[in-house]
Amino acid sequence: MNLKRYLPVLQWAPQYDRSQATSDLVAALIVTVMLIPQSLAYALLAGLPPQIGLYASILPLVIYAIFGTSRTLSVGPVAVASLMTAAALAPLAEAGTTEYVAGAVVLAVMSGIMLTVMGVLRLGFLANFLSHPVISGFITASGIVIAASQLKHIFGIQASGQNLLTIGQSLIQSMGEANIPTLFIGTGALLFLTFARKQLKPLLIHSGVGARSADIITKTAPILAVLVTTLVAWQLRLDTQGVRLVGVVPSGLPELTMPSLDWELWQQLAVSALLISVVGFVESVSVGQTLAAKRRQRIDPDQELIGLGAANLGSGFSGGMPVTGGFSRSVVNFDAGAETPAAGAYTAVGIALATLCLTPAIAYLPQATLAATIIVAVATLIDLPALGRTWRYSRTDFGAMLATIVLTLVHSVEAGIVAGVALSIGLFLYRTSRPHSAVVGRVPGTEHFRNVLRHDVELCPKVIFLRVDESLYFANARFLEETVMDLAIDGPELKHLVLVCPAVNLVDASALESLEAINVRLKDAGVRLHLSEVKGPVMDRLKSTEFLSHLGGELFLSTYEAWQTLTDRKAPLEEPV
Repeated sequence: MNLKRYLPVLQWAPQYDRSQATSDLVAALIVTVMLIPQSLAYALLAGLPPQIGLYASILPLVIYAIFGTSRTLSVGPVAVASLMTAAALAPLAEAGTTEYVAGAVVLAVMSGIMLTVMGVLRLGFLANFLSHPVISGFITASGIVIAASQLKHIFGIQASGQNLLTIGQSLIQSMGEANIPTLFIGTGALLFLTFARKQLKPLLIHSGVGARSADIITKTAPILAVLVTTLVAWQLRLDTQGVRLVGVVPSGLPELTMPSLDWELWQQLAVSALLISVVGFVESVSVGQTLAAKRRQRIDPDQELIGLGAANLGSGFSGGMPVTGGFSRSVVNFDAGAETPAAGAYTAVGIALATLCLTPAIAYLPQATLAATIIVAVATLIDLPALGRTWRYSRTDFGAMLATIVLTLVHSVEAGIVAGVALSIGLFLYRTSRPHSAVVGRVPGTEHFRNVLRHDVELCPKVIFLRVDESLYFANARFLEETVMDLAIDGPELKHLVLVCPAVNLVDASALESLEAINVRLKDAGVRLHLSEVKGPVMDRLKSTEFLSHLGGELFLSTYEAWQTLTDRKAPLEEPV
């Protein structure tokens, strides 16, 4: 067994030098400052005690540094996975209770097991069933639901719900109980973070600050919001005025935790764990590949499954929540100059120190500040213009995207993603069940053949060239039979029909039977069936059958060869018997 494949740390650690260590330490310091409020915020979003977010940002980062293949991916709690965690646990227990926390640990462990098994079996390709429009629609809808779910903390009211309809109804009913000091803090933090994200960097650059320094200062703006609002809450004793604070956060490192072995609980969470695993993997690989390409590096999707699986197992066994690669953190890690996964391990040390030393101060942190942090972070996930772009390009993809958005908003995140995947697969089967095909003719004076409906081409009434632009399998085999026979019926002078197959990468058993049926029916109608431009792997499969020995016509290397043979030959072909 190649250890370097399963332990990528062995690929970069032997060449690790002081220069790389310096770059990684600088990046880790910046990411640590960013990750502390994010970890607290995403735990709050998941309905978990704030320390759970910190726990999920320590051991998983160290483990991913050992098993992950991305040099700059930053693993930890993320918004979408936190929302899916809350949606999975809400029907089972009240948020924040011991049972609820135990459920989050089980979700992390189950996700870790599923991802690791998928990685060992090299099943990374399964993520391809989540099309980009479905993922885009799901993330957009999730961003809207996440932002709406945090408004209760901005207004300081009680509200609940797992979709936009129930959250909106609950917010409207409780709006009269809004807490004014909380509203001031939440709105102030929201405005400041929005300003920092959109205007602070240009303002700093205009003031003479370097572009990279301005970018780093902008990314650490949430820390300033946390510091200021925490000091204000502490000095003014805002907790006595109804402002909800994070409260006492236990200091100390996480202890090793055994997940609940309640089989019924595992069964109830199995589907949610699978969805969290797949969505998290797709998000991580997308981010990892994008950043790796910028440095002409590569990642191994199957090994990423193992890396993310091991990270989730580490999170679960240390009392954390499901984790995956975060977009914003990874970009900051990349821009800050991280060169190896060691930057993640150094970040884990920083979070561990914060867990040991900073938790007393966190007690006075207003929940409204964390809510503002979440809203501003997920605002970048919402891409409603993508609906228009997808509509203009592909109505079927738009349908899958819209269904994902609507069901996520009005029902649940699970329903949205399942419906999107099911609809994408269904639409794919529908499209490929009616493959594009075209009667082609020779472009005068060339060896090229083009669609007779699009180009002025040469034709021969005794020969039809039918180009098939799809692999042939069970779903479209019957459609091909009908198309060929319609051409035979509509061509009284027809003597030869050539299937032009440059786009056919597969002929399954059902399609082979259809080809045999077409061959027999054309023979009975006095027409020979020929094949041209058949790919090598397809030809190898056909040679292992009796089809070629029964073929009424010939095999041609090129369509032009078939044209010359069937239209210019002097001796007539024998009539089929």
